[in-house]
Amino acid sequence: MAWFNRKDKGIQTSTKDKKEAPDGLWYKTPNGHIIHMRELKKNSYVCPEDDYHVKIGSKEYFEILFDNNKFEEMDTLMSSADPLKFRDTKKYSDRIADSQKKTGLKDAVRTAHGMSKGKPLVIACMDFSFIGGSMGAVVGEKISRAIDYSYQNNIPILIISKSGGARMMEAGISLMQLAKISGKLTLLEQKKIPYISLLTDPTTGGVTASFAMLGDFNIAEPGALIGFAGPRIIRETIGKDLPKGFQRSEFVLDHGFLDFIVDRRQLKNKISTLLTLIFNAA
Repeated sequence: MAWFNRKDKGIQTSTKDKKEAPDGLWYKTPNGHIIHMRELKKNSYVCPEDDYHVKIGSKEYFEILFDNNKFEEMDTLMSSADPLKFRDTKKYSDRIADSQKKTGLKDAVRTAHGMSKGKPLVIACMDFSFIGGSMGAVVGEKISRAIDYSYQNNIPILIISKSGGARMMEAGISLMQLAKISGKLTLLEQKKIPYISLLTDPTTGGVTASFAMLGDFNIAEPGALIGFAGPRIIRETIGKDLPKGFQRSEFVLDHGFLDFIVDRRQLKNKISTLLTLIFNAA
């Protein structure tokens, strides 16, 4: 048994019954601020001390954006095949199975429709926890079907990007999804159905090069990494140091590629305001 002696007052404290705080009870931001997870959830997973936006997935975004967390998810059973019989350090089919078991997700995007601030909305949200949010055939098909639902029902769509880019294990099949989704989005434009693109940390590769930058409004969370190639690759290619804050959402906004940056705590209200403005102007 360990004992700690406080000599001045003669108090002895035993650690025999000491209980450790449960894992996941507290969160520490990169700036060193500590916040209880319950408080963090109340603040839309943003630390109020330093406004740090914790990386979250589709589960949390649906909680934040859909009224009372009520929604109907689409294409829930769709799962990736392995048409190329790809193998790197492990078989692609095994990697898919392992990711599904670890994350509880079928693939790197979830799509759903419901009400947000009393307005109908379709949301396609990518999950970085599933093979880096990489875009393969399933991601492309699910987003395409979500766009179809938006088109058929005249409902605005929000696509939340969080991705390392195209999924190399599907090679050309993955790259085809860029054109496929982009083509679907032109149908919404023809029908004047709003598409809002939200870029979160990180949004890179083919996702940035296609649908993430095609919104009627392109918005981003603070501090999000946004670009095609990563800053390390660019630095090594050009042999020069990059500007401070390069490829962060604030830098991207200053250079005209975003309409505005939105704090996640205001996201639901901002989207509702945008849709109201669009429909009133129509």
